[in-house]
Amino acid sequence: MIELKNVSKWYGNYQVLTDCSTRINKGEVVVVCGPSGSGKSTLIKTINALEPIQQGEIWVDRVPVHDPATNLPKLRSHVGMVFQHFELFPHLSVTENLTIAQIKVLGRSADEAKQRGLKMLDRVGLMAHKDKFPGQLSGGQQQRVAIARALSMDPIVMLFDEPTSALDPEMVGEVLDVMVGLAHEGMTMMCVTHEMGFARKVSNRVIFMDVGGKILEDCTRDEFFNHPEERQTRTKDFLNKILQH
Repeated sequence: MIELKNVSKWYGNYQVLTDCSTRINKGEVVVVCGPSGSGKSTLIKTINALEPIQQGEIWVDRVPVHDPATNLPKLRSHVGMVFQHFELFPHLSVTENLTIAQIKVLGRSADEAKQRGLKMLDRVGLMAHKDKFPGQLSGGQQQRVAIARALSMDPIVMLFDEPTSALDPEMVGEVLDVMVGLAHEGMTMMCVTHEMGFARKVSNRVIFMDVGGKILEDCTRDEFFNHPEERQTRTKDFLNKILQH
């Protein structure tokens, strides 16, 4: 579903991604973790070309993201993206937030878009809030609306960029519960997160990145968490710090 080959990126003279390669198969849940500044968010944003790359190749469902001739708006309409900050339109109601892209990008009728949007709002447990505005919702509720909005576009893959890091601790669980449900339904997902409990619970694979944007580990969940002796020194250090609490 997603393939990265030797992807590198620079900001000026600073290399933020270094020769990154990985593959994500249909139905896989892959968690990307690592210290701050290791290029995790940049990596996930290259997949739908929100961040352009200078070297390498990226393919999503056999579409070459790196090819200048590729229709990026069309590609992005099939790739759901959920950000750290919810990016909802504050002046639109929840229902309007769910339908506007379906109408403008997918060409759906208002009725069809509303039907699909409300179905996904119900999926994340927020049907009672359909007529509210984002400012009337908690952070956790806003993030769940953002997930419902992405799902309304019928994505072939979902990308999550630290979806819980801007939330109060009490609200993290309600968002992770929705993501766990998606994983169990077979949605292909790539998620940048510090939530190791989520990674342990639902990921098939874990990618660990280090400063300079290098992929140090790309292994199964079991290998990552249960066989630290086989991991690289930097990975062991990371695991020791995060798993002892």
